[in-house]
Amino acid sequence: AMAMREKVLDIRRRSVGSDSDEFAVSLVNLGCSYLAQGMNEEAHGKFEEALGIVRRIHPERSVVEGIFLENIGAVYSKQGRLEDAVAWYRKAHRMYRKTVGPDSAEAGGVICCTAVALSRQGKVEEAIEKNEEALGIQRRAVGDEHPEVAQTLYNIAACKVESGDVEGAVLCLREAQS
Repeated sequence: AMAMREKVLDIRRRSVGSDSDEFAVSLVNLGCSYLAQGMNEEAHGKFEEALGIVRRIHPERSVVEGIFLENIGAVYSKQGRLEDAVAWYRKAHRMYRKTVGPDSAEAGGVICCTAVALSRQGKVEEAIEKNEEALGIQRRAVGDEHPEVAQTLYNIAACKVESGDVEGAVLCLREAQS
């Protein structure tokens, strides 16, 4: 799969040039493959390169920039650089608010990523608040039946267990199952 993505990237470069959305997306796809393989530095490099391209060709900003910012946050999260991850997730959140709105699925998703990073830092109460904020957005954006809503309820339950609120965790898990 990695070789195929590298070949696609080369084809994109030759066919549409290296300053295009298509090429930037191919860079991100390759970066995601690197990230899945644990090749964090390589992934980070591809995400940064794609972000630079998008910023050059879309100075007015776009949702794509938010996606790339979020991907860089994911690299930092995988590396255990959680404060850096939170900072990049917050940048992505600001971009999503500006481009697709504060109640978008993208905004809700990146708030969840922020909550996970906060939880991993031991900031459980702050993580619960972020998860609850994300849950409200996700419910409005994608509806109660969406898997992301169930995942966020599970994340809240995990945080509640960690904070000693087992009853609250059970309620969240029941709601996620219904």
